[in-house]
Amino acid sequence: MKGNERKEREENQRRKRKAGFTLVEMLVVITILGILAGVGITGLMHHVAETRIVTTRTKIADVEKGIEIFSMKHNSKLPDSLDELTQGTDDSPGILKEGNLIDAWGTKFNYSKRGKTFTITSAGPDGDFGTSDDLTN
Repeated sequence: MKGNERKEREENQRRKRKAGFTLVEMLVVITILGILAGVGITGLMHHVAETRIVTTRTKIADVEKGIEIFSMKHNSKLPDSLDELTQGTDDSPGILKEGNLIDAWGTKFNYSKRGKTFTITSAGPDGDFGTSDDLTN
C-alpha cells in the first residue's frame, strides 16, 4: 500500500507542476499583449488625427456659410470679426454658435478680410499659426 500511496503522491506533484505557467511564459504573453496594444493605439491615434482634420475643415465651411449669410443680411458687408456671427438680436439668434468658431484642437479660427474676400485659418494640430499644418478655406 505504501508504494501505491507514494506513486499517487508523486503523480499528483507532477500534475501540479504541469498545471501552472512559468514566469517566462507569463512574461512572453504580457510582452505580446503589450506589442499588440501599442500597434492598435498607434492606428487609432492616426484615425483620431484624421477625424480632427475633417472636423476642422467642416467647421471652416460652416463659418464660410455663416459669413455669406451675414453678408446677405448686411448689404454685402463682411463682418469685422467672427464674433459678429454669434451675436443675435431680439428677433433672431446669431448665425453661428461660439463653438463653431474654434477648431478641433480648441484654437479659435483666425479671420482676415481684404475687400470682398476673406480667409479663415485654423492653426492645425500644433496650435501655431503660420506653420505647414495650418488649414484654411
